[in-house]
Amino acid sequence: MAEFFNALTLFLQTAVQMGTHILFAVLGGIMSEKIGNMNLGIEGMMLMGASVGFSAALATANPLTAVLAAGIAGASGALVYGVITITLRGNQVVTGLILTIFGTGVSGFLGKGLSGKALPDPVLRAFSPVSVPLFHRVPVIGRIFFEQSPYVLAGMVLAVLLYVYFRCTRAGLNARSVGENPAVADAAGIPVIRYKYIHVTAGGFLCGAGGAYLSLVFVPRWQENITAGAGWIAVALIIFSTWNPLKAVFAAYLFGALKGVGFKFQNIDLGILGRKIVFSSQILDMLPYFATILVLVFITGRKKKEYQAPAGLGAPYFREER
Repeated sequence: MAEFFNALTLFLQTAVQMGTHILFAVLGGIMSEKIGNMNLGIEGMMLMGASVGFSAALATANPLTAVLAAGIAGASGALVYGVITITLRGNQVVTGLILTIFGTGVSGFLGKGLSGKALPDPVLRAFSPVSVPLFHRVPVIGRIFFEQSPYVLAGMVLAVLLYVYFRCTRAGLNARSVGENPAVADAAGIPVIRYKYIHVTAGGFLCGAGGAYLSLVFVPRWQENITAGAGWIAVALIIFSTWNPLKAVFAAYLFGALKGVGFKFQNIDLGILGRKIVFSSQILDMLPYFATILVLVFITGRKKKEYQAPAGLGAPYFREER
């Protein structure tokens, strides 16, 4: 029994690690969509953050500089998206897709000279797992959530802070009103354009930081297309979490657990009733994506207000058209 419990705890620890980059990306997407901008360029911003963060870590051997550089790379991509969609009122879907293509190209260009290089020891030590005093002794959840890399812990803290921000602060409530009806918010004296730029750019920063988690902590080395479509999963999980930062934690870690199941049961033979059963690695790899589709079908079928997207999502705002 003790061995089973330890194995389960280790599996859930790994699930949290495998879902952290998704969590950062979902939180970044929520920040953007809460104020009415649908940014489908999450994948591109994550790739930019991963490549720039890894390059900065090699150049400076400073973990904080690496994370900041990754976040700024993601924020730069989001700023370009903001100029096109907020100021120039371009199509948000098309602009997001272009940002993904652009970010993929940037990461491919920067990644040419990164393969095979090892991160400096100061960076590796800074992101190694730590035990949070007192909390790591809590039964069951202590080892799962509080014996992790500082990067993982930062993701959980950010989710709580964003929840409090949108629910309990004046600026957060203003941001939500911009996402619901920017014309009414503008009439009430809220600087709509400023709020949009700030939240879109901050969301890009989080997406870039999420990409850097892969290249700095989880892998940690450079791989071509290191995100492997995580940005698109994040777009789906924003809906799954119903634009709630706390639910985003559950959604991201659930996806991590499903990915972990695929790794755990690959190439395992089970003898049942005298028959040999082999789990196909391809089928197991499909499991988290299939589960995401099922959840989205369920969520979109619900008509409750809290499950619905911000009313102004995807619609460009032009003040003179009020």
